Amino acid sequence: MATAEAMQQQEPVGLQIAGLQFSYPGQAGPPGEPFIRNCDIDIPRGSRCLLVGANGAGKTTLLQVLAGKYMVSPDQVRILGRPPFHDMDLTCSGQLSYLGNSWRKDVSFAGYGVPLQADISAGKMIFNVDGVDPARRAHLIRMLDIDIYQRLTTMSDGQRRRVQICMGLLKLYDVLLLDEITVDLDVVGRLKLLEFFRQECEQRKTTIVYATHIFDGLENWVTHLAYMENGQFVKAGPCPSIPEIVEARKSGTKLLTVFEGWLRSEREARHARQQSQPKAVPGSEAATPQRTPFMPSKHLAFFR
Repeated sequence: MATAEAMQQQEPVGLQIAGLQFSYPGQAGPPGEPFIRNCDIDIPRGSRCLLVGANGAGKTTLLQVLAGKYMVSPDQVRILGRPPFHDMDLTCSGQLSYLGNSWRKDVSFAGYGVPLQADISAGKMIFNVDGVDPARRAHLIRMLDIDIYQRLTTMSDGQRRRVQICMGLLKLYDVLLLDEITVDLDVVGRLKLLEFFRQECEQRKTTIVYATHIFDGLENWVTHLAYMENGQFVKAGPCPSIPEIVEARKSGTKLLTVFEGWLRSEREARHARQQSQPKAVPGSEAATPQRTPFMPSKHLAFFR
C-alpha cells in the first residue's frame, strides 16, 4: 500500500487511492464498518478508467470523495499529487472537474431533485462562461448538436443533458470524473463524446474516471478498470492485468458479457448470504417495522 510520503516523492500521476476508508455520518450498517473501504488504485496521466458495479456498490460516493466533496485523510486520495478536499485550488482552477447527475435543485415545500428548467437559452448560458477558448466552445456546440437559441424550458432531458455536458467541458481540466453522464444521450451523441474524451486523453494527457452501466463501444476505449462490490474494489488496475478483460479482448467478447457475469455472481452470492441469515421471529422487536412518530396537529399548522 502506498504511503503519503511515497506519493509525494513520485512524479504526480493523474489519480491515486491508497487504503481509502469513508463513512457517512450516522450511516446504517455494521458498527465500525465504513461504507467505502480498502480501495487502492493508481491511474496514470492520460488514462481512461471505467468504474463498474451494481446499484448501491458505492460508485457515486467514491467519485464524490475523489471530487473533494467529502473529507478523508490527505494520504488516502491524491489528485495530481494533491489532496482534493484540502487543496481547494484543484477544483477552483478547474484542474479537477466533476460532471455528475443532470441539473437538479431542491425547492422548499415542493421536493428534492427537481429538474432545472430555467427560462433561458442554451447560448446565453454557454457564452456567459469567461476564459473559454472560442474554438473549443464552437467544437463542443457542434459535437453535442446544441441549438443555442432553444430555451431550457422547451428541452427534452437529453437536450438539457447536452447543455450540461457542454458547460462542464468548456474549460480545460487535467482530471475529469464522470458519473453516468451519457444515460440520456442517443447512440451517435454518446459515441462522439467518447471519441472526444479519447482525444483529450491522448493529446492533453487528461485522466478520466467514468462510471456507467452502458458498455457499448468501450472495448478498446478503456485503459483501466475498477470493479466495486459492497464499497470496495474487487478488481482494479490496468486492463492488461485483469485476466477476464485480456481473454475478452483476445476472443472478441463484449465487455457487457464480462460485467454481466460478475454482477450475476455478486447477486447470487448476496442472495445466498441473505437466505442463510436467521430470520426474525414475527412479533419480536427485530421484526417490527419502525414507524415515523405521529406529528401533533399544532406542528402541522405551519403547513396550512
